[in-house]
Amino acid sequence: MRKLLLMAFTACSFLTAHAGGLMTNTNYHIAFDRMMARGATFDIDAAYSNPAGLVWGHEGWQLSLNFQKPWQNRDIKVGGTTYEGKASAPIVPALFASYKKDRWAVSTMIGIVGSGGFVEYKQGVPMFNVLLGGMLQQNGITPDQYKFDSEMKGKQYIYGGQVNFSYKILDCLSAAVGIRANYYDGYYRGHVSATEHPLMGDLASLALDVDQKGWGFTPIVSLNYHKGPLTLTARYEFRTKINTTNETNSLEAGLGVNLIAAMMAADPAAAQAKLEAIKTQLGAYTAPYADGVKTRYDMPALLSVAVGYDFSKKLRATLEYHFFDDKNAKMGGDRQKELKHGTHEILAGVEYDINEKFTVSCGAQRTDYGLSDGYQQNTSFACDSYSLGLGGAWNINEKIRLNAGYFISLYSDYKKATSYGEETYSRTNNVIGVGVDFKF
Repeated sequence: MRKLLLMAFTACSFLTAHAGGLMTNTNYHIAFDRMMARGATFDIDAAYSNPAGLVWGHEGWQLSLNFQKPWQNRDIKVGGTTYEGKASAPIVPALFASYKKDRWAVSTMIGIVGSGGFVEYKQGVPMFNVLLGGMLQQNGITPDQYKFDSEMKGKQYIYGGQVNFSYKILDCLSAAVGIRANYYDGYYRGHVSATEHPLMGDLASLALDVDQKGWGFTPIVSLNYHKGPLTLTARYEFRTKINTTNETNSLEAGLGVNLIAAMMAADPAAAQAKLEAIKTQLGAYTAPYADGVKTRYDMPALLSVAVGYDFSKKLRATLEYHFFDDKNAKMGGDRQKELKHGTHEILAGVEYDINEKFTVSCGAQRTDYGLSDGYQQNTSFACDSYSLGLGGAWNINEKIRLNAGYFISLYSDYKKATSYGEETYSRTNNVIGVGVDFKF
């Protein structure tokens, strides 16, 4: 019962249908969807991926509006049973703007910078079924004697607004500093119940309805070296401390009154001791989710380095590396300590101008989270992946460019041994997007 409660309360706590680390998104602009590696760009999406590079970009104003649609499955297989988890998000927007004059530039980016989406398990998850059933079986109640009902869902968004100031120090070197404000908005909703016993009616139930909100700020620094066809960049985002506060609408867990009465009638002394133990466990594990309690959802420090090379006026390529320091970013229940290491990502992309009007591009990304059995949970798991992206751009005229892209993440299944059999965690992820860039 104790594990059941802990898992129920942390259900759906990490939702990511985007590219990037466990708590951080990196795909805001459609140029990422179609090329992946954007750490050496001078275009408007550099407002996120390479702020220092904007001093080599367009002179004057730039504006970009982007819209993406992600969808994802998160399935758990135990034996011959598959528990389907649907993770989705509505259309996800992002806004970029910049102004450059001579040797300096100022820019901004607004988007969903962490997680982002909803997840729902309409059948519940195997852990809930097995643990609740086991608790009842200890009291002589078998699964054929009651109706089991379980459903869990959650939402998690981290909205961010970022401002950067860039300056060309030398003809070949520039730097930028910035700050991002991050707002966390999430909720957990769910229930697990055993009902309709012919003699005792409702046997046991758990109900959860908690909203969480919080703020955090991210300092950002970046450097850009550019000479001839070569560009070298480095960007560092400091760890973002986000302390969310519970707004608890309801939080209930316990045995049915008729089951308690039956236990007391059979053996009052033993029943009293068992009920006191359950009450103590419930109090210990429901306390962190009481109204006003704070929970950490830090965004990890991020180091990004990239090398870009222009092979010709038409052909460009970028190789990039990301490190997310997840092990030093606080998570609920200190789950970060279970990771083997922080997240490593390697990205590569190529872009080719067919002519003055049309550009095509493609790219790939490898993500290694450093996962372990201790980190993985039924309703909060990740899988290492390869991602592939492709798309193109259309220069409608000198001031307007239309971008379109698609990327898919191909995940490696994660297998974990449990007391009730081997679990297989699997995921799928797809994102499509369109956006338009303006120059003034």
